[in-house]
Amino acid sequence: MKNSKHQILAAAVARILRPLIRILLRNGVSYGTFADIARSQFVEVARRESAIEGRKATISRLAVVTGLTRKEVNRTLRRFHPDDRSSADRYNRAARVISGWRRDRDFLSPRGRPLALSIGGPGNSFQELVRRYSGDIPHRAILDELSAEGAVLISDPDRVRLVERAYVPKADESMKLHILGVDTAYLIDAIGHNLQTSDTPPKFQRKVLYDNLPDDVLPEFRRLARNYSQKLLEKLDRWLSIRDRDANPGVRGDGRNIAGLGIFYIEEPVSDDEADEGPAPHSVKRP
Repeated sequence: MKNSKHQILAAAVARILRPLIRILLRNGVSYGTFADIARSQFVEVARRESAIEGRKATISRLAVVTGLTRKEVNRTLRRFHPDDRSSADRYNRAARVISGWRRDRDFLSPRGRPLALSIGGPGNSFQELVRRYSGDIPHRAILDELSAEGAVLISDPDRVRLVERAYVPKADESMKLHILGVDTAYLIDAIGHNLQTSDTPPKFQRKVLYDNLPDDVLPEFRRLARNYSQKLLEKLDRWLSIRDRDANPGVRGDGRNIAGLGIFYIEEPVSDDEADEGPAPHSVKRP
């Protein structure tokens, strides 16, 4: 007998939750806190979906849709609102500065390489770079942020050079946890969109995966994956940057949208249980 749709969905959710629960346990988050978060998001998503459908999101309707009691819905709406806007702002500002440094001609050499910049002062300085791509945040605060993460190197008291091709937080735990939420949500949203049967085009979702690789091929594959992925992302960054209103205020057009592409690396040893299940497809593709 084939599994029901709900059984398959339950198995998919369990698979999603396993790595998430490992992260929660490592960071001292209890089941009770996780349950509060899950409850709040059941209510919030149900409220938003009701608005999209043109229905009034009453307490009674939210209780019916989520399976919670009216008392639980009311309490959740009043008190539980997780917020990571501070980390989001810090990450976005730092990422915009590095992106601008790599593509703005005012901060590039004639050969297109990021210049070493004077930290302060007029002209093509780091202070001007931050003003242009990070708004009114003090340039010293951004410099400290990038220096702590190893993205820039202060070569002498008044000069700084870029040493990383992208902003990838390494030391700041709160920043990495923020990325966990953002990137995972985008991936699940893309898959959720592709699960729907509608007239809208599917979102791009692909991976290549082999499951019987020896240890000694992994370092070379890591290098290839990193280099090819970085080159693709930089090419797409250049294309998007000249069409984004924040980077180019003169861009015209209706609406405001988020669009991008995420790439992530996969590697783990195959467990005995997984080996018993037989080989995985060599290349798994979705529309």
